[in-house]
Amino acid sequence: MASAVAGQTANGDKRDLLILGGGLVGMTLALAAARQGISSHVVDRADPADLTAEGFDGRASAISTASWNLFANIGLAPQLEPHGCPIESIAVTDGMRPGRIDFRPEPHEGSLGRMFANRILRLTLFEAAKDEPLISWHSRAEIVERERGPFGVSVRLADGTQLSASLMVAAEGRNSPTRKETGLTIAKWDYSHQAIIAGLVHEKPHGNVAWEIFYPAGPFALLPLLDGPAGQHRSALVWTVADKDAAGVLALSDRAFLTEVEKRMHGVFGSVSVEGPRSAFPLGFHHTARITAERLALIGDAAHGIHPIAGQGLNLGLRDVGALVEAIADGMRLGLDLGDPQVLKRYENWRGLDSFMVALATDGLTRLFGIPGRLPSAIRRLGMGIVQRTPPLKRWFMDEARGVTGDLPELLKG
Repeated sequence: MASAVAGQTANGDKRDLLILGGGLVGMTLALAAARQGISSHVVDRADPADLTAEGFDGRASAISTASWNLFANIGLAPQLEPHGCPIESIAVTDGMRPGRIDFRPEPHEGSLGRMFANRILRLTLFEAAKDEPLISWHSRAEIVERERGPFGVSVRLADGTQLSASLMVAAEGRNSPTRKETGLTIAKWDYSHQAIIAGLVHEKPHGNVAWEIFYPAGPFALLPLLDGPAGQHRSALVWTVADKDAAGVLALSDRAFLTEVEKRMHGVFGSVSVEGPRSAFPLGFHHTARITAERLALIGDAAHGIHPIAGQGLNLGLRDVGALVEAIADGMRLGLDLGDPQVLKRYENWRGLDSFMVALATDGLTRLFGIPGRLPSAIRRLGMGIVQRTPPLKRWFMDEARGVTGDLPELLKG
């Protein structure tokens, strides 16, 4: 699918953007840029067939209201709409003890977001990219050399192909080789925890409620998905466990795994079964001191990696996309080169502080709810009770979850 598109690109085909990384954030950038008439090369090591293979494995993403606006504004809403499960409310509880918070917007405000299986997001993005002439997609491609200079950027692929553009964008994820090669300063730490991901099928409907259950060992999240083809009620599980326990949890038999899961669910969905494989991902925090350099911009996890506690990781990356596209498009209208320092400075100023504040907030929540003991739990539940009874506070938290606060790029507005 992708190689045919790449095969049409000859050496010397200079484009506006050279996007390194064709995952959810990188490909969304390419499509959003194309809607503004901005061309791109997209280079990715992965095989699209592997990323979109059949199967339900629980890997899913919460798409905030602002991120949904972005997908709608670049023309993807009709394809995505039938596959998204609305999040009508979020229940936050400290170990299922009394004093939980229920975040539920007014009916006229719409949902708090939508849950999508990652496979569906990828399929939709890849299909749109395949048919977009402004996107030259190079999949299964190894980069052996990167160059940035006063007049442009380029990469050389393992097969000898040379690709050039005006601006390089690193969208390669947490271990971005471009970021490492550039030497940008990064603050990082390891939480010594891993997220266990699994798909659950359960007896009772989830009612479009996302559950965030906090235990001292880590958060336990149940995220609503659309019912399966045979009417099965489905949710995605994101269970945070200590590093030392992760291998053991993955190795449990299905029966033993379900026993541990049901113990933490307190029967909210009735009887439960696991569908598809389990997987684990290490959790850490990182944030670059700067998200730009000469003719380079970082987006998504290449710029900032946060704890999945609030489901904001992908949404932060999509906000990067909206801001970068707007900064570039506005600069072009003024006659500026895409890699002009003024364009990059606007993007840096726009996204640097917002992403840092979200990262700090998620880190603080992780640490706050990780303090064991009855007294810390009682204090947390007292605070949660105050939020539950204070409508302006609840509205602020809901607006943050929906991504509609602060200086939003036009692409993220309804």
